[in-house]
Amino acid sequence: MAKKNISKAVRRTVEAYIADMEDQEITDLYELVLKEVEAPMLNSVLRHTGNNQSKTATMLGLSRGTLRKKLRKYRLL
Repeated sequence: MAKKNISKAVRRTVEAYIADMEDQEITDLYELVLKEVEAPMLNSVLRHTGNNQSKTATMLGLSRGTLRKKLRKYRLL
């Protein structure tokens, strides 16, 4: 999938969320989007690499320490 497609999917989803919220105040959109995108992305890349954290970290452009911190945050470790 090209970067444009990922960007479009996120944009459409955020726009739909905002529309669905109608007149309700939105205060945590940034954190919500990060949480909703980051956890499944980490899980997908881990599966792709056969749970190899070094390969996963390299593929994501993260250090292994940062990856492990994120995996603990989302209870994927």
